[in-house]
This record gives sequence, C-alpha cells and structure tokens, in this order.
Amino acid sequence: MSSQNARLETGGFVPFYRSYTKTWIHAVATAGLTAFGTLTIVHRWFAALALASYVVPPIVLYLRHGRGDDRADADRDASAPERGDSPTASEPEPDTPEPNREIESDRTGPDPDTSGPSRADPDTTAATDATGALEEDDSSGERDESTESDDSIERDETTGSSDTAESTAADETPGAVTRDARAEPAPESERGWHTVEAPTDATLRDVAVAAADDTADSSAAYAVGDGGIVLANAGDEWTSVLEDGPAAGGHDLRGVDATADGEAAWVAGDSGALGRIDAETGRHTDFTAPEDITDNWLGVAVGGASGAETVLLINGSGAVLRGTYDDGDGRALEWTGPEKPGSGSSLSGVALADDVIGYCCDTNDGVYETTDGGESFDRVGLEGADGTLTDVATAGRDDCLVSADDGVVHRYDGPTWTPERVADDALTGIARREERTMACAADGAVHERAGGAAGWERTDTDAAGALLAVSIGAARAVAVGEDGTIVARG
Repeated sequence: MSSQNARLETGGFVPFYRSYTKTWIHAVATAGLTAFGTLTIVHRWFAALALASYVVPPIVLYLRHGRGDDRADADRDASAPERGDSPTASEPEPDTPEPNREIESDRTGPDPDTSGPSRADPDTTAATDATGALEEDDSSGERDESTESDDSIERDETTGSSDTAESTAADETPGAVTRDARAEPAPESERGWHTVEAPTDATLRDVAVAAADDTADSSAAYAVGDGGIVLANAGDEWTSVLEDGPAAGGHDLRGVDATADGEAAWVAGDSGALGRIDAETGRHTDFTAPEDITDNWLGVAVGGASGAETVLLINGSGAVLRGTYDDGDGRALEWTGPEKPGSGSSLSGVALADDVIGYCCDTNDGVYETTDGGESFDRVGLEGADGTLTDVATAGRDDCLVSADDGVVHRYDGPTWTPERVADDALTGIARREERTMACAADGAVHERAGGAAGWERTDTDAAGALLAVSIGAARAVAVGEDGTIVARG
C-alpha cells in the first residue's frame, strides 16, 4: 500500500481525489460498483455493497494518507527554522528523501562545524512511513559515503591537507582498496600467461627457451619469423638480433633450437637459410645452403652441448639433413644426407631429446624414431590419425608426443600410441620438458599437463591471433604466433 500512497497528491480532498481516479484502486472500486450493481436484480441489498465498494476506499485512503501528509508538511514548515537551514536553500518536494535535502543544503550553505556523513533530521524522519524510510536510508547511505570520499579527495588536492579522521575513512572505502591494488600490480614472476611487447609485427613461427637449467632472470630465449627476423631476450624485453636472416636475404625463418647448455642457437628457413648465433656475444655465423641445398627448411632440432652439437633439418620433400658442428680447429661443420625416413610426405616436426634420441613426424601419419642422432630412422607409428600431424616433442626414448590439427595429442610410450582429445581447435605446436607438456592452439590458448597421469588444463592468453609454437624452460615458458605475438609465463 505504501508504494501506491506515494503517488497520491495532497493539499485537499479535490486534488487527492483527482489523483486517486488514476490509480488501480479506483479501477478495482469501479469494477466492484459495476459488479454489485448488476447483482441488484438478485437482491436489492447488493446496491448498498456497490455504493460501499466505490465510496469507502477513497475516504479511507484520504484519512490515512492525505491528511497525514498535510500534518507532516505543517510540522516540517514549523521545524525548518529550528534546524538552522540556509534561507537561500531551495525547499525540497514533499516526496524528496530527507537525506538528499541534507546533502544539497551542505553543498549550497555548509555548516562550518559539520563533518562526516550527513544525518537525517529526527523530526522529518518521524513523519516518514516505514517503507519509505528504509528505502531512503539505504540509498542515502551510499550517497553519503561517496560524497564523503569525494569531498575529502577535493580538500586534499586543493589544500594539501584534511582532517585525519576523514582521510582514514576515505582510505578504508572499497574504492581506495581497489586503487591501491591497481597501483601496485603483482610481479611478472607471480602472474600467469601475459603478453610481451615485441619489436616486430611479423608472424613469429618458432621459439626456443635456451639452457636446461635456466631461471626466469637469467635464461635466454629466441624467436624467428617472417622476413628473416630473429629476436632474443633475457627476460621480458625482446630485441632484434637479425632483421633479414643469416644471409641477409630476407627469407622467412621457420625453425629455431638451442644447444643443451644454451650457449648457441640455430635458425633455419626458406631458400636454405641457416645460421648459428652465439648466445654470449650475439654474433651470428651464416651456414645458408648447406651441401648447396636451397630447399625450404621447415624445422630444426639441436642436440648436445655447444661446440659438439648435432643439427637436424627437415624439408617439404620428407628428407632429413644431418649436421655435426665442432668448434675446434677450423670450426668444422659436416653434413650427411639428406635421407627420407618415410614415403616422402612433407615433414612437419622434428625434436631431439639429446644428441642421439629424437623423433620426426610427417603429414601422412608417419612418426619416426632415431637412436643414433639422425643417422637412421625407424617408423614407430602412427596409424589411423584423423587429423594432420603438426609438431612433435620428446623427453627421451619411448617418450614422444605428437600434436594434430584436429585438437588431438597422440602419446607414444614404447609400442603403444594413445590419442588424447585436448582442444576443439587445431593444435599448432607442442613442447615437452621432463613431466611437463604444453601445446598451443590456433585460437590463442595454451593447454598444459603437469604429469603423465594429470589432465590437460586450458589457459586463454591475450594473444591477438593464432599461436604457432611453444617452448618450456625450467622456470618459464614462451609461445609465439601471428602479428609478432609473444606470450610468456614466469
């Protein structure tokens, strides 16, 4: 009933009745008059009920509401001078919540001795009905708190000081807590996957976190991509090492891998592009077109420590070229092959666990294992894969994981292959380190599994486009993709 009364005009019975005729109560009373009037054909006493249903409601409402509001108006008019309100302050409408009038009065003519939230006048509160008072108290409480915080902030900016109690109250508001949290973000090492600014907008196609015993502060990482770009970093700040490839030809680079000790990295790409980068000096050596081969190298894998590393290159003809690098006298680089471990289908991934154990995969469900550093390969699978194989990762012998463009990861643990549904989108890259495995996807997500018996967990990154490769270090991980995207964790 209180919500209906709030819409009725006061100031006499005629204005009251005029507003009453627009309410639902009048509509119900009219319907009762009609209904009981019709029933007079049954008994004449229904006429009395008809009149009562129409006349009684407005009289009762007027006695309860109209006259009571008139008395409340008179009480407010009589008590106004006693509160010491500013004579220039505008008089509020009868339905304006009393706390609002207090706030407006403070802003136009503030009492010099007033501080803290405004308080409702007891005389006015007594004249307010219960429902209205509760609603007004809730809303005025929120306004008073925000007004107090805003006023204290304004005083701080203009005078440089404010009352200690008011400053404390402002600092304890939820807004102040939120601002403090935003002003001091969590350290990068405590955050999850986050976007890292890159000095290029070229598509980055592969990444390698160097050094088996790296830490978040000291490890180096390398990323390669279109136009021959090579990026390196020792944290979150990435810099360009090469702008147009090892032979300055501007050919797209598609693969990068580092030695076991992280002291050197190899990059490979189109038109036979191949180079070695010394991690300490940043100097690069051009080995483009090994054995006069200018094929497009689709991937590179490196095994062993710097100065005695094994290098495997794969191409679109299904061939593997094996090289051994010795930085002794003459810094010899010797090549064998190329050899085709399979039917000649394009190879899509290659990985070495050390200088002897490794795997490669092709686009025709072929997975091949080497136990002599790439001198020979044996087919170990795969049969019946629905998707096209995209990448391979390994942590040792009989430990191979292959990603596919249908969102499935195929796990090899000796003689057995086990498919695992990881994502709905294409998996574009996969990395393995001890018990940890990560796979990146075309939708910008990273999927991770902590151990062999654990399930896969998806993390949505801030990548603007598809992620194409991922690499895991001891203390961090990095994924790269389209438009110079780099996302990192740790």
